[in-house]
This record gives sequence, structure tokens and C-alpha cells, in this order.
Amino acid sequence: MTHTLHLPHWSSPAEEKTRVTVVHRIGALVVAAVIAAFGVLGLANGLDYFSTDGQRIAGLSSNGLLSTISLVTAAVLVFAAVRGSRVASTVMLVIGVLFLGSALVNLALLETDWNFLAFSVANVIFSICAGLVLLTLGAYGRVSGNLPEDSPYRGARADDVVLESPERPETPEEEAAERAMREAELAVVEHRATADQRARVEAMAKVRTRSARRAVWMSYDQPSLL
Repeated sequence: MTHTLHLPHWSSPAEEKTRVTVVHRIGALVVAAVIAAFGVLGLANGLDYFSTDGQRIAGLSSNGLLSTISLVTAAVLVFAAVRGSRVASTVMLVIGVLFLGSALVNLALLETDWNFLAFSVANVIFSICAGLVLLTLGAYGRVSGNLPEDSPYRGARADDVVLESPERPETPEEEAAERAMREAELAVVEHRATADQRARVEAMAKVRTRSARRAVWMSYDQPSLL
């Protein structure tokens, strides 16, 4: 079982079938729908754009500026979900932090002339809750010491990369084995592996180094002495 460094990139079609990636993309779309509904309701009611008093929309205070920002935020989340799970995860983490920061800043601005987003205490609470939800969804299957089996971020730890990077295949046979190993691991995650692939992956899981796993894989290709 090989370990590679997973840097942010557009997700592959196969990657999008895992539970972790589905949570990232669907989570971004659900949050976007809630935020977009709030923004649409605000604009539909013809709210003053820069009013610091605001009007009640779905239990929250809003004005035209906050409604517009809500729609832009929702659009960014939808775009991220469409682009791929890694993008959605990263964007949710960033927006989650911004929501929490907005809650703190606007809490300090309540009842002042600087309350340009017409925040109320309810808005502050909503921003905190939304920020925590976004951070939880964005970090799911990505930020943990024990990542789920189907997480595309599993094995991205730096110590594994440093340990195994010198153990590159040196012969055409070893390179072919590496490709077959990767295909088998992906097949196991997608629940389409053959019995032989499952057996090999399970055997490789018992050793740690890259060369040892490759040796285990290649041992299955050696002719039987019986």
C-alpha cells in the first residue's frame, strides 16, 4: 500500500465516489442553499442597502448589503462544490473561519453606527453556528489522526512521505507492480476489487515501508513451487 503526498488539486471522477468527498460537496451545497435563501428573501423584501437597523428576515436582522454578501458566499460554495471535494473542503474551512471572525467583529459593533451589516445578537449566534458547521464539514475526513478508510487524504502525513520517498521502483517490473498496487487500493475503496486484489492489499497492510509492500505484492506473481 503506497503513501503519496496529497496536495490540493481538482478531484478525479473516481475520488468523488467516496463518502468523505460526498460529504464535502453535499455539505457545501446544503450550507449554500441556506445562505442563499436568506439572501434572496432579503433582496426580495427591498431592504435598505446600508441600513444599520436592519429588518427581520427568517428570524435574523438583515439589510441589502448583508443579503448581497450572503448570495456571493453561497455562489462561492456552489462553485467550490462543482469544482471538486478538495476545493469544497478548503473553501468551507476558509469561509468557516470568516464566519467566526465576522461574529466577533460584529458583536463589538452592535448598537453602533459602524454596524453596516445590520447585525443583531441572533446574527452573531447564527454566524458562530454556521462557522462551526462549515469547519466541521470542511475538516471531515481530512483533519484527524485517524482518517476514514475511504478518505482521499489518508496517507498524506509528512512522516510517511519522508520515510518512503527514497524507495522508488528501480526496474520495469517494480514500476508495473506500483501501478497495479495503486489500482488495487482504489478498487478496494470503491468496493469493486477482485478477491486477488483484496488479498494482496490486506497482506500489504501488514508491512510499513514502500519497498516491503511492493515485495509483498510481487510475491503473489511468483510461480508456485507446488
